[in-house]
Amino acid sequence: MRGHRFRRGLAAAVLTACAATYTGAAATPATAETTHPVGDLATAVGNYLFSPDAVAGANDWSCEPSGEHPYPVVLVHGTTSNLGFSGARLAPTLANAGYCVYAFNYGETSASLGRVYGLGDVTASARTMSAFVGRVLDATGAARVDVIGNSQGGMMPNYYIKRLGGAAEVRTMIGLAPTNHGTTMGGLVDLARSLNVLGLVNDAFRFAGAPAYTQQEDGSDFQNALFADGDTVPGVRYLTIATSHDTTVTPLANSFLHGGDSTNILIQDLCPDDPVGHSGLWFDGPVTQLVLNALGPATPGFTPQCTDYGPTI
Repeated sequence: MRGHRFRRGLAAAVLTACAATYTGAAATPATAETTHPVGDLATAVGNYLFSPDAVAGANDWSCEPSGEHPYPVVLVHGTTSNLGFSGARLAPTLANAGYCVYAFNYGETSASLGRVYGLGDVTASARTMSAFVGRVLDATGAARVDVIGNSQGGMMPNYYIKRLGGAAEVRTMIGLAPTNHGTTMGGLVDLARSLNVLGLVNDAFRFAGAPAYTQQEDGSDFQNALFADGDTVPGVRYLTIATSHDTTVTPLANSFLHGGDSTNILIQDLCPDDPVGHSGLWFDGPVTQLVLNALGPATPGFTPQCTDYGPTI
């Protein structure tokens, strides 16, 4: 496994040599003493436009996991997003708590324009993730990582885990409104299918450089193949957090995984007044508390404080 990990890490290093910040200097332990500015939605929007490839608290390649937090955390953005947007709150929050935090962009196509990621073929994106995680493990010396992803970023890692050997490299998979079993997009997919025009719509997505949209449709060949052998893999623990205000993943139950070591949470079951939407889960106070608890050590029966709600987006 270490040889396989080394080869993947070397390939990733070659591909990203111009952007790499790891210099081979002595590693510095992750501590809670360094304070990174914790962003909000405004920060995320600014990052989306002006810092799509960097975010406070993430990608310190000299970070050394501590005994208290031995597993690096990898953040995975969703469709049309980037790491600067998605990590604005969680990356610095986790780094300030003593975690080594990493994030990457994936799914770049001709339509990305250096900012709009998550558009490409999901299987290719999973290979990008596999190489990135290999680089994280090689740099930190950690045995496994914890993963947090929203939307496609909560679903795509399942391909890496199930089909690319990721089960041996992932301890925890936390999905925030993931498109695990696809979406009907409020019934639009079903309508297009009933009118026999879904194929034309999908051809248009592929022509526009966004095949990931077609693969995230409810009932797509990709979805059916990915979960044909079950939702989960032994050895990986899964936490899925959904919101009743999600208008992107419909029905919202499609986000949930079943079997194995899996837990599904509807955030309104804990905080009924939380108005947070699909992408807003990145910035939601109760969700942040649940994530920190899940990364551990977990407190049995933990219930978050119902404050600091995220946006409705």
